[in-house]
Amino acid sequence: MGRAFEYRRAAKEKRWDKMSKLFPKLAKAITVAAKEGGTDPDMNAKLRTAIQNAKAENMPKDNIDAAIKRAEGKDADAYVEVNYEGKGPHGVLVFVECATDNTTRTVANVKSYFNKAGGGLVPTGSLEFMFNRNAVFEFDKTDEMDLEELELELIDAGIEEIEERDEKVFVYGDYTNFGTISSALDGLNIEVTKANLQRFPTTPVEFSEEQLEEIEKMLDKIEDDDDVQAVYTNIS
Repeated sequence: MGRAFEYRRAAKEKRWDKMSKLFPKLAKAITVAAKEGGTDPDMNAKLRTAIQNAKAENMPKDNIDAAIKRAEGKDADAYVEVNYEGKGPHGVLVFVECATDNTTRTVANVKSYFNKAGGGLVPTGSLEFMFNRNAVFEFDKTDEMDLEELELELIDAGIEEIEERDEKVFVYGDYTNFGTISSALDGLNIEVTKANLQRFPTTPVEFSEEQLEEIEKMLDKIEDDDDVQAVYTNIS
């Protein structure tokens, strides 16, 4: 099990390292958020979060400004957020979140990644109950920060868990409490570096190293797609 865990971690780090793919995805998230709620970050929490996440990945200000401006262009109306659900090799469950200006292209591509791996898409909503959707906030741990005290201060805002990893603090809560947790962190003058909504499997499944290798090949192809924003699985 140790080797499988190490493999899984190495594979994830490899996928996270694709900066050339990351900036376009971050830009698309900014454009979609600005199109939905307006181009003023002070009045649009979703846009504010998208900008925050882009800055955390060292995305240049010019790229961020261009992505916001794109929301005012005539092409912006075509941008939509869409999700796909599927089963991959060895029965792995996969939830794919996309932002696209051409859903016909996106669904054809995503479908092909599953089919070529011996899996396939399932009807939308089929896997919804297999994942919990959580708000996740990340910020740096400071010397004066007491996590037990912080948890007590944030409990009324709706946090469910707080943990520390590698000098960083992660705060989790139900996705419906994203706004209240964000406001509470602001009120405590905590500078959040990343914030988003993530899906966590309700029943994680263990896979062997060989199975993981096959699954990761499919996940790499899905995540390489320009229209794909995030991919979640039931891998433990």
